[in-house]
Amino acid sequence: MPTTPKPTLWIDADACPRVARDIIIRAAERTHTRTWMVANHALPLPPSPWVKSRTVAHGFDAADNAIVDAVTSGDLVITSDLPLAQEVIERGAMVMTTRGENLTLDNIRSRVQMRDFMETLRASGEHTQGPNAYTDGDRRTFANALDRWLQRHARV
Repeated sequence: MPTTPKPTLWIDADACPRVARDIIIRAAERTHTRTWMVANHALPLPPSPWVKSRTVAHGFDAADNAIVDAVTSGDLVITSDLPLAQEVIERGAMVMTTRGENLTLDNIRSRVQMRDFMETLRASGEHTQGPNAYTDGDRRTFANALDRWLQRHARV
């Protein structure tokens, strides 16, 4: 019986908090999981056979497009970019935010609609609040969620 290849982690690294990147690197090393940090600038990464960086051209959605082009069904994309999340979910990938939330076909559409609504408010001059600061609680929730995902999907 052929074995299924382990999924790859794709990280939208342009907006990924440094502390979340560090958690991802440690988890990828521990579980021997192929991981790509995709950004439009060079990232300082430790030498690793498991964690690589892919630098893309500067430009609107260049990192997102690189992830969409490379992702395969069963991979995990870590991003808080809702349009990117929706696109890769539709391609069969799984999505987790850097706060440990799983985005799925069941919840992504409503989140994209709310994002679009908030953008419309901001464009009309309404002042809206940005995202909350990344807390120690967010870090713990993300680390635990990533560990659970890796235990289920990326066994060594």
